[in-house]
Amino acid sequence: MKTYRIHTSLAVILTGIGIHAQTMTLSQCLDEGLQNNYQIRLSRISEEVAANNDTWANAGGMTTLDLTGGYDGSMYDRNMTDRQTGDVSSTRGVVDHTLSAQIAANWTIFNGFKVQSTLDRLQELHRQGETRTRMAVEDFVADIASGYYNYVRQQLRRQNLNYAVALSRERLRIVQERYAIGSNSRLDLQQAQVDFNSDSARSMKQNEAVRSALIELNQLMSREELTEFFAAADTSIDLLPVQSYQTLEELMLQSNLDLLQAESNSRISELDLKAARARNYPYLRLHASYGFTHNIYGSGTSSTRDNWGPGFGATVGINLLDGKHKTETRNAKLNIESARLNRQNLELALRSDLTDLWQSYENNLQLVDLEQQNLLTAKENHAIACERYMIGDLSGLQMREAQKSLLDAEESLLQAQYDTKICEISLFQISGQILQYLEGE
Repeated sequence: MKTYRIHTSLAVILTGIGIHAQTMTLSQCLDEGLQNNYQIRLSRISEEVAANNDTWANAGGMTTLDLTGGYDGSMYDRNMTDRQTGDVSSTRGVVDHTLSAQIAANWTIFNGFKVQSTLDRLQELHRQGETRTRMAVEDFVADIASGYYNYVRQQLRRQNLNYAVALSRERLRIVQERYAIGSNSRLDLQQAQVDFNSDSARSMKQNEAVRSALIELNQLMSREELTEFFAAADTSIDLLPVQSYQTLEELMLQSNLDLLQAESNSRISELDLKAARARNYPYLRLHASYGFTHNIYGSGTSSTRDNWGPGFGATVGINLLDGKHKTETRNAKLNIESARLNRQNLELALRSDLTDLWQSYENNLQLVDLEQQNLLTAKENHAIACERYMIGDLSGLQMREAQKSLLDAEESLLQAQYDTKICEISLFQISGQILQYLEGE
């Protein structure tokens, strides 16, 4: 498809510091913003957390190894009666001490595939973290691109209005000279002055719109100084080639991040059901240990006793009754159905959005063609009006009308270009192609 460009004969009026101001392209704005944007940085932190959780050990499949130590003490009084003689012997204030140390390992060999399903779930959550980061980046790129071209639009509109001021100033000068020699009436002079003041006021108001667009763009780039000035490098709004509707639809179904997220949620629901069903299977756990115990006796034939050596064993079992198990299983099945319906509803909504965007895009392209033709006609009419006005063959009101028609044509073409660009950005985002703006245009 063609790449349309706004062509304008407006004079570039440099104001204030703008003549030496820094200029930035869209790619430069994106590069700076990607380093600073808070939402992207938060998403990357969440992604890193999900990556840290994505381990076999976190799923419960690794052997646990514990080192423990302990001390126990007891103090007691004792009376002992001889069975044959009946003599009673008493012991008072006996203190016993027990010191122990042990290293123990526990390993779940099988628990109904719960470990594997938990690991798969952690991996899916890791992928979701990556998807959410990419979603944050794509949203950011779309916002920056929209903000950047809004700034370009406001700068171009200011140029249009400044040129209108220049035309009105020149017309006022001519009327003043003619009034001085009696060729124009005071009404002509006053009307020229009113038109000049009106155009000047609009130009001043547009400066506010330019500053607002700049502040919004600085905010998107997370700049500390929101009023830091720079000029957009683009002096026109150019359109990138867009594929056919069928291609966009295929790309959307393959690459749209909302759809990918919905599919991931469906897989997580299935893994939750698998984990819930794991309780239907028996489990097997192994354990091994090596320990040392030192006993100190306050009475008796032995003053101390030491025990040390390995211990080992296995546990096999199956859950016979768990009141929550059936509820969890039923809810997991319902979550699967819910995720499936959400996915289908999302796809339908995206198809609807794509259709609306495509129709708006095609309509705006036709408007661009029409407005370009209107602009050419308005330029010709304005040139003729200027010639006739200079020789006194055209009234001031007619000259003003020709000037207004030229400005309106410029404004309409600029608005059509901007609206088409916004549709283009939206089409790229919904079809998963928005990141091409990072590669430069």
